[in-house]
Amino acid sequence: MARSSFYRAAVAVCVLALPAAGSAAEYIDSPALDAQVKSGKLPPIAKRLPDNPKIENMAATGRKPGQHGGDLRTLMAGSKDVRLMVVYGYARLVGYNEKYEIVPDILEKVDVDQGRVFTLHLRKGHRWSDGHPFTTEDFRYFWEDVANNEKLSPTGVPAQFLVAGEKPAVEIVDAHTVRYSWTKPNPTFLPQLAGASPLYIYQPAHYMKQFHERYANVEELNKLARARGMRNWAPLHNMLDKQYANDNPDLPKLDPWINTTATPSDRFVFVRNPYFHRIDAQGRQLPYIDRVIMNIADNKIIPAKTGAGESDLQARYLRFDNYTFLRGAQKDHDFDTRLWRTGIGSQVALFPNLNVKDPTWHKLNRDVRFRRALSLAINRHEINQVIYYGLALEAQNTVLPGSPLYKKEYAESWTRFDLKQANALLNDIGMTKRDDRGFRLLPDGRVAEIIVETAGESTEQVDVLELIRDSWAQIGIKLFTKPSQREVFRNRIFAGETMMAVWTGLDNGIATPDMAPDELTPVNQVQLQWPKWGQFYETKGRSGEVPDTVEGKELLRLHVSWREARDRTEREKVWRRILEINADQVFSIGIVSGVLQPVVMSRRLRNLPDKGIFNWEPGAQFGIYRLDSVWLDAPARTAAAENTPQQPKQP
Repeated sequence: MARSSFYRAAVAVCVLALPAAGSAAEYIDSPALDAQVKSGKLPPIAKRLPDNPKIENMAATGRKPGQHGGDLRTLMAGSKDVRLMVVYGYARLVGYNEKYEIVPDILEKVDVDQGRVFTLHLRKGHRWSDGHPFTTEDFRYFWEDVANNEKLSPTGVPAQFLVAGEKPAVEIVDAHTVRYSWTKPNPTFLPQLAGASPLYIYQPAHYMKQFHERYANVEELNKLARARGMRNWAPLHNMLDKQYANDNPDLPKLDPWINTTATPSDRFVFVRNPYFHRIDAQGRQLPYIDRVIMNIADNKIIPAKTGAGESDLQARYLRFDNYTFLRGAQKDHDFDTRLWRTGIGSQVALFPNLNVKDPTWHKLNRDVRFRRALSLAINRHEINQVIYYGLALEAQNTVLPGSPLYKKEYAESWTRFDLKQANALLNDIGMTKRDDRGFRLLPDGRVAEIIVETAGESTEQVDVLELIRDSWAQIGIKLFTKPSQREVFRNRIFAGETMMAVWTGLDNGIATPDMAPDELTPVNQVQLQWPKWGQFYETKGRSGEVPDTVEGKELLRLHVSWREARDRTEREKVWRRILEINADQVFSIGIVSGVLQPVVMSRRLRNLPDKGIFNWEPGAQFGIYRLDSVWLDAPARTAAAENTPQQPKQP
């Protein structure tokens, strides 16, 4: 059977890693763990690492080997943000490298046959953070005892596992090999495993079995559950097994740092995982940094606290308009403020609702001439200069220059500021009548007043809309802004009450052909330009509306074609057509992209790039830059083993 390009890349990476990992005598442990090793609480490092550890090739990305030690401080806005350490730590079965290629990480290698059969090979000797072996029993337990258990998964296996409604055949080949196979290609399987919020296909079976009726006394479990206010053992199990939530300090993990603090708290301490599977080229176990301290503060004051030197690494809860303040504050504190590009398709985008209930607006929003006219009447250059100091990219809501799918014509489609052409398009539609103030009249006699609804969370969006209001007035269109709460905002869009909404553009503006084009095809209700079409797809026709335009039907057909494609060439061809349709039809109206994100870094931090991309999917924000390989230069390094007890249950 034919092997995919991913398989070839996976083998290449693993073969290159083999020679340097052979000598256990050369492994270097963190001094922070010396006392525990000497006391016998922890085995020596050679017995804690996998037989074939994952070697970080830092030289390939311009990084340098570091030293163990020190604490890294960061600020977050709530206890739920502990999940971000799973994101930043970015330990995945497979993960993206800085070229956005998927490569093995926790896994030693992956075999992919015909895009539909995936054989996963675990690293022998790999262990959970509590020292228990990580084997295919953890995959079997999740699949048989959780995903296919009606009490734990009453709606069935997670939808991410289904291909045209088909569940995978899961075969436990041996203790270190598991195979997932479908009868059709599943191009989203590996990207989902590599996600910022990944698809988990395993659980620590040795820990979770004590909360499962198949392996424990159900009466005792139910008693324990009721003591916590739950009806029986099932919700208790579901509460304790959330690896991404990261809120159960007792749950064994595979991440570089392990949470030791129960929620809620205003300070969370993450300590190094003594069984983490990565090493540097010198044999030094990663992570370099011993502890991460997450302090909780109101998100409104996080920029001020960052400017006061209370964070060693901060980007979350910082905005571009904080940059001037932070640059000034760094003169008195030991940090630098860098600007990274964001990876979303458009910082601010307008979404005409093709499913709005109002019959007049329904017809107008579906007229491509109307959407093009609105786009042409936006002065993106003015917005860029006034709000973003000219540092953003003036473009449509499409993929960015960092994507291999990028084309200049996609980004520039209908973005020229051309009031003459915009007016001509509106006249061509028949909107020639105006009131005494110069505003155009709709076919039903109403004034052409577009109400753009917002979630009420961003002053930046409001500032952009103010400038758009001025330029749209020049083509006879009146713009009003209507803020609301996010839940109300979305529900109104879903119900067809909203004629137009403002939000960010594509979450993934740096897509590759191997990443799903879902954001540009009508397959999800949260797509604000066609929510009812997306709902129809999600519910398999039980609710919503079937796409009823030529372009909508074609995009849905292309979505299926991408999923059924058997190689990258076919997938790229589908992607190109999807991007062409969206650029030409202006289903969403992008304003600017590549807006800069302030990233505050201690001057002692090493191995983070001066210029990076701060993006959720793909990239996991800091995760793609392997935070475990970041280190603190002297004098910041401290002998944590001498000052701070490791692995505490509660700090």
